[in-house]
Amino acid sequence: MKKRFEKIKRVSGELSLTGDKSISHRAVIFSAMASGKSMITNLSQAQDVISTMVIMHKLGASILTKDRKIIIGGMGFKGFKAPSSNLDCGNSGTSARLIAGLLAAQDFTSTLIGDESLSKRPMKRVIEPLSKMGTEFQSNENITLPLTVIPNSKFHNIDYEMPVASAQVKSSILIAGLHCDGETTVIENEQTRNHTEKMLGLSVRFENSKIISSSSSKYYPEAKEYFVPGDISTSAFHIVLTLLTPKSELILKNVSLNPTRTGFIDVLKNMGADISFVDIKTSSNEEYGDVIIKSSSLKNIQIESQIIPNIIDEIPILTIAGLFAVGDFVIGNAKELRVKESDRIKSICYNLISLGLKIEESEDGFYVSGKIKNPKMTFESFGDHRIAMAFAILSMLLDNGGEVNGFNCVNISNPKFEEQINSIVT
Repeated sequence: MKKRFEKIKRVSGELSLTGDKSISHRAVIFSAMASGKSMITNLSQAQDVISTMVIMHKLGASILTKDRKIIIGGMGFKGFKAPSSNLDCGNSGTSARLIAGLLAAQDFTSTLIGDESLSKRPMKRVIEPLSKMGTEFQSNENITLPLTVIPNSKFHNIDYEMPVASAQVKSSILIAGLHCDGETTVIENEQTRNHTEKMLGLSVRFENSKIISSSSSKYYPEAKEYFVPGDISTSAFHIVLTLLTPKSELILKNVSLNPTRTGFIDVLKNMGADISFVDIKTSSNEEYGDVIIKSSSLKNIQIESQIIPNIIDEIPILTIAGLFAVGDFVIGNAKELRVKESDRIKSICYNLISLGLKIEESEDGFYVSGKIKNPKMTFESFGDHRIAMAFAILSMLLDNGGEVNGFNCVNISNPKFEEQINSIVT
């Protein structure tokens, strides 16, 4: 589906976003694991989260919607049932990797599948540590989905140092470790998203510049009520649009402010953005509050390598901010972009080249310089929701607007994107 966006004049008002996708996945999984009924408020409506819900239901959990809340009847410790068919993760890498950790500790064989895009994304990084715990796997020569998980009665805890920064892999291991009496320890050299640790109250310590997280059966989730704050990654698009539109101000209500997720806001502030947090609260150990954004003049900065893991999903929209900032925009140390829903380095560079900008692409990033020369544009989404939304935002900033091919892929993370934008722009 091709979608056209016209140049906007101003952003104003307040906006409440549906629940954070990362927290929503975990709330559903932990509720399904617990014994008894859990209730989730403001769950994400993204297709990715629906994929996780469908899988939990196929494993035996009951799921009911009541008064805009989700009530999940959990299966208890190792109480899941063998599914009657393959477990379809759709486009969701989070579903595939986190649920692989859960399935690794069960008493039955199961198979994870996904769509064409997900079936190209690497699973070796999950298979390796879970195999060390005793689980066997069957896959193809590329070590991608479909992935058959074959548990072993001798499943055991491990100590594992992460070779690549990945919150999904870390969470997969920690979830598997919840099924062992002994401690499973994950050692990171770089901080990644810590929703699993916070929501389960896991032990986390810092030693010699390393982050050490541990799980065991004593942390196994219990039935509870979850409030899911607004999705901070989704908010990045609204934030950048507001910053780059003259005489604009926007308030985002009850947004997740987890410090491992607000790295892109730190980058924008260092570029000169007027962004502030107010009315900060907590739920399930997760911080959230209101974000106030005002129009700002930006200047490109050097983005340090250590922050890249925590801004990896926001790089497409940060690139759009960089196009309108003083100086050249440079991203490096971001090879992980190559194995997202699309090869995001290639996707971004393709669209920017079509604008007449000078692009230097490298294995782990790109360099952007020059001025936009082509006023009438059609951008490609490459079936990637974050690429589609980033270039929709760019279209709204161009004098002649722009079009995005394959825009319907935004349903993967934010099916209400257009509705949200229309409510805050003139």
